[in-house]
Amino acid sequence: VAGTERGITEPQATFSACFGEPFMPLHPTVYARLLGEKIEKHEVNVYLVNTGWSGGSYGVGKRMSIKATRACINAILDGSIAKCEFENFEVFNLAIPKALEGVE
Repeated sequence: VAGTERGITEPQATFSACFGEPFMPLHPTVYARLLGEKIEKHEVNVYLVNTGWSGGSYGVGKRMSIKATRACINAILDGSIAKCEFENFEVFNLAIPKALEGVE
């Protein structure tokens, strides 16, 4: 079942500023600032792992494979991701691994 809305028969991409947005009454920038403060205070690394899909909308793109997701998580947990060469995505100041073992 694609969704609960009448007439929705195929999955559709949606955007939520914050996971659980309906339960967060403040503007998303408030939560972003709080998260940033915690990251700075505790000097932690943060990893964003795409577990959705890539390459286009439903029917065009493909879901991220469980194998690739596990490879990303394993590299984070065992520390091997720190040995990767990264490319900086300046718009969001993200460092993206150029290659990661187990991810095509």
